[in-house]
Parts: sequence; C-alpha cells; structure tokens
Amino acid sequence: MKKLYTYAVVALLLFSSCSKDDPIAVNEEEVITTMIVTLVPSDASTNVTLKTQDLDGDGPNAPVVTVSGDLKASLTYSGSVKFLNETETPAEDITLEVEEEADDHQLFYTVGSGLTMGVASTNNDSNGNPLGTKFDVKSLSASSGKLTFTLRHKPKKPNTGLADAGGDTDIEATFDIVIE
Repeated sequence: MKKLYTYAVVALLLFSSCSKDDPIAVNEEEVITTMIVTLVPSDASTNVTLKTQDLDGDGPNAPVVTVSGDLKASLTYSGSVKFLNETETPAEDITLEVEEEADDHQLFYTVGSGLTMGVASTNNDSNGNPLGTKFDVKSLSASSGKLTFTLRHKPKKPNTGLADAGGDTDIEATFDIVIE
C-alpha cells in the first residue's frame, strides 16, 4: 500500500509540473543605446570612427552622432561594428549576443546618393547569409553623402536587401561621410 501511495504522489507531481501555464522562454530584442563603427584603412593611416549614442532611447534628446574624420579616396577599409547597452553599469556589449544569434540578425548598409563607395559584409550566419557586423568599405572617389547602418532583428533570410528583409529595427544610424 505504501508503494502505491508513493507512485500516486510522484505521478501527481509529474502531472502538475507539465502545466500549460509554464512560462515559455522569449528571446527579447536587445536594448542598444550606442553603435560604434570602426573603419581601419588598408594603408595603415588613421582609423575612422563613426558613433551614435542615444542614452535616453525614445526620450526627448536626439542621439549624439559623431564622425572622427574623412575617408581617403581609392582605399579599402576593414569595418567592424560594436553595439552597447549603456543603460547598465558597466555597459553591456550586445555585439556578442548579436553574433551568437546571427541567424536572427542582419546589419544593412545604405549608401546615400552622391557618396561613391561600396560596402560588403564579410561575415555570415550559420546558413551562409550575411550577418554584416564585419564588412569592407571601398572608397572610390572624392564625394560626400550619407551612410546608414540598420540592424534588423528576425529579418527574412535570404533577402535582396533592406527593402524586403522585414523584421524589426534594433538600431539605425545615419552618418555624414566625406571622401577626400
């Protein structure tokens, strides 16, 4: 009789632990306050840093956007991007999470009219689709214009670019670029 009672208690515990009310783990979108793009020139001259920082998120203050210098014409730059959540102390590096979840992210580059450059991703997700946190920039000739970086969460992959990618924008920033 004691064994029957024990089996009944174990069965009851197992049955109640499989309730439909159990929470389902949700992979929430990242909080990104800061994007830092580093462009390393192939001629070993000075790196160019593009940075946007928006510590109040959707608050009233506009992001602070900076560009450390001009690009040189006819040069290749090796690019990388870093994403930070500076609402935490110390700041959390979100780049690692984005790269670990590469299948769920893609960084897009939009070269504005007038700017003579090409940008191409050099790293991919597990399916061979572009991730884009590492990339090459080829500056062609003297020009100026806007360069926009858009990180999408859960984009359709493969895609033909930002226009058909879908997903949600984690962060987007536009920089004024000069090629001399």
